[in-house]
Amino acid sequence: MSNKSPFSRFLLTLLAIAGVGLLLYKNGERWLRAILLYLSGAAWARQLVSDLPIAQQVAGRFVAGQTAVEAMQTARELNDAGLLVTLDYLGESVTDAAMAATARDEILHLLDKIAANNVNANVSLKLSQLGLNIDKNLAADNLRQILERARQHENRVRIDMEDSPLVDVTLALYRRMRDKEGFSNVGVVIQSYLYRSDEDIRQLVAEGAWVRLCKGAYAEPPEVAYPQKTDTDASFVRLTQQLLSGEARENGVYAGIATHDERMIQATIDYAHANDIAPEEFEFQMLHGIRRELQEDLRANGYRVRVYVAYGQAWYPFFMRRLAERPANLWFFISNFIRQ
Repeated sequence: MSNKSPFSRFLLTLLAIAGVGLLLYKNGERWLRAILLYLSGAAWARQLVSDLPIAQQVAGRFVAGQTAVEAMQTARELNDAGLLVTLDYLGESVTDAAMAATARDEILHLLDKIAANNVNANVSLKLSQLGLNIDKNLAADNLRQILERARQHENRVRIDMEDSPLVDVTLALYRRMRDKEGFSNVGVVIQSYLYRSDEDIRQLVAEGAWVRLCKGAYAEPPEVAYPQKTDTDASFVRLTQQLLSGEARENGVYAGIATHDERMIQATIDYAHANDIAPEEFEFQMLHGIRRELQEDLRANGYRVRVYVAYGQAWYPFFMRRLAERPANLWFFISNFIRQ
């Protein structure tokens, strides 16, 4: 560890000790997750961790490089293995219009490269990456250009869901593009840990939406989100069943069930079997670098599996939220750090 400053070694050692210690106590995992989610948005932590070569190395488990060329290579390899792909140029909460335009242009370039390379992949993005926190109309203009390019290439774009204050405006822009401006190639994400998601899913099912369901990876207060994992899990199963219901299928809903939790996956499979739902009527979605064997097993058993492949220089918040989602990911980071 000689290439790191004493302060960096000291801080990360404390984080390692605190992480392991928290896991030994009741509710330790929940508190550890809260700490990591706080760090994901802390500028001082971003600067410290981003400068560590080992952090960049370990983040490479989840992030497919910094360029579209690297992401495309990963996507081709996944396609060759029989897996579908979603590509995501990382970025969020941009602070000026020029940064939003840069993100827009990169995503336009990405769509062109997907088509040119004949890769089976769609695109995911965040509205705050396109300037939502600056001006809603700026984000709408950038999104419109991306959807138009995707339509030209017969491709699709899904709008990632961000933290709870942005849910209403995200759904409003999604519906504006789909219903008012005629973009049938746009989808949206719903998070099962939010109390409101039952009603949001009910409306999206009635509208025949293209939906990804995930658990959620932002720090949310108990006033708006389930604080207990068991409640989030129960919500996930309930919402999955709504997305696979007869009404949903009649309305043209196509669901992406985004989870690495084998209990949630088995609950989905059990519901599909009980209701004669064919494997091609939905898909499982997982992150690049997580549960690879599970991805391959599901694919071998005839299920559609889509791998979420992120790339870009703005990897830190994404990386920290991946650590927060699963303690095993944090231990992977710590063990690699100790070995340096």
